[in-house]
Amino acid sequence: MNDVTVRIQTVKKDRLKYKLIAFSILALLLIAAAFFSESLCPYDPYEQNLAIAKAAPSAEHLLGTDRFGRDMFSRIIAGSYTSIFSTLLLVGFITVFGSLIGIVCAWSGKWIDTLLMRLADMFLAFPGLVFALAVAAVLGGGVHNAILALAAISWPKYARLARSQALAQQSATYMQAAKMAGNSTFQMIYKHVIPNISGPILITAMLDIGTMMMELAGLSFLGLGAKPPIPEWGSMMSDTRNLLATHPWVTLSPGVAIFVSVMVFNLLGDTVRDWLDPKNRR
Repeated sequence: MNDVTVRIQTVKKDRLKYKLIAFSILALLLIAAAFFSESLCPYDPYEQNLAIAKAAPSAEHLLGTDRFGRDMFSRIIAGSYTSIFSTLLLVGFITVFGSLIGIVCAWSGKWIDTLLMRLADMFLAFPGLVFALAVAAVLGGGVHNAILALAAISWPKYARLARSQALAQQSATYMQAAKMAGNSTFQMIYKHVIPNISGPILITAMLDIGTMMMELAGLSFLGLGAKPPIPEWGSMMSDTRNLLATHPWVTLSPGVAIFVSVMVFNLLGDTVRDWLDPKNRR
């Protein structure tokens, strides 16, 4: 390998590292802003003032006001808590639950493996969002029920990914050595399997954040997620969609918030995937 090739690879690694740092900072800023949203709001996001209803963006109200005179900028900031943390809770739950199911299938007997994988196939056979709409409608809507509805259709892919990765690790030589050394099944899974399969699962979870945020916002837009007056970006777009032609800032503001958040998390997921790619770590 000549010096030019080494130099090019070094530049690529540095560029990838800077991208990872930049997108990680942006994602952390979004999460921190959502966590401290109550303190960051310049106005009470629930306070109504019909005298300034549907006011255009100005120095006093940066994103204008809605039909009830509530400050849109404060509503967007307050809605970030529900939108972002609901998404992170959903992704965290399906990642842990699905991965545990996959590991259990890989290490259990044929009967349990067959039962759980056929159950996963049943969930995968339905169109995802349609099935989530049906489950959310049966449960009665609300943020928690929307999370449960999306969790019900999203865990199987993590179960299948974790199962395939665990089966590959199970047949590895070092696993046989660990078994001969007297390690229990729990010790082998905790010390060897989970650390070695966490990379692909982490990448899948990172790339899923943007998708889950869009689907949660979609359920709320259709009235099966967050309920007014709780500020949530999807429900805010739904409540103001008939004002798009006359007062577009009221509808577009939460849409832009969704777009920016999804873009940041997707770019972070892509960068993490590239960073963990063995080809880029040589």
